[in-house]
Amino acid sequence: MAMNDPLGDMLTRIRNSQLRGKSTVETPASKIRAWVLDVLLAEGYIRGYEKTTGKDGHPALEISLKYYDGEPVIRELRRVSTPGRRVYTGVKEIPQVRQGLGVAIVSTPKGVMSDAQARAENVGGEVLCTIF
Repeated sequence: MAMNDPLGDMLTRIRNSQLRGKSTVETPASKIRAWVLDVLLAEGYIRGYEKTTGKDGHPALEISLKYYDGEPVIRELRRVSTPGRRVYTGVKEIPQVRQGLGVAIVSTPKGVMSDAQARAENVGGEVLCTIF
């Protein structure tokens, strides 16, 4: 069966693994997932990730989750733009997550980046997800 929302699937795997207290989680590999993980790594929400081969022989990404005092660093992870409802925004309307404490990940013509970086580069785009 085909997966309709690969990015939403990865975010759900991360949320579920953190609820269970897992140290790593595996997800099928794709470029968009790797780009989002690059932003999560740069913002300090995950320890890292590496490209591996999954149990079925297909390329996979193994994500190392980050905890602080036994609690997950990621408190809230929400998908904003879905395949059925895309959310595009200009540079002036990029949302601030929790008065700037969180991060919105935006897909722009210059690549996938955080909301602060998109404002600095003066580009808008599709708001993929928000993290706090």
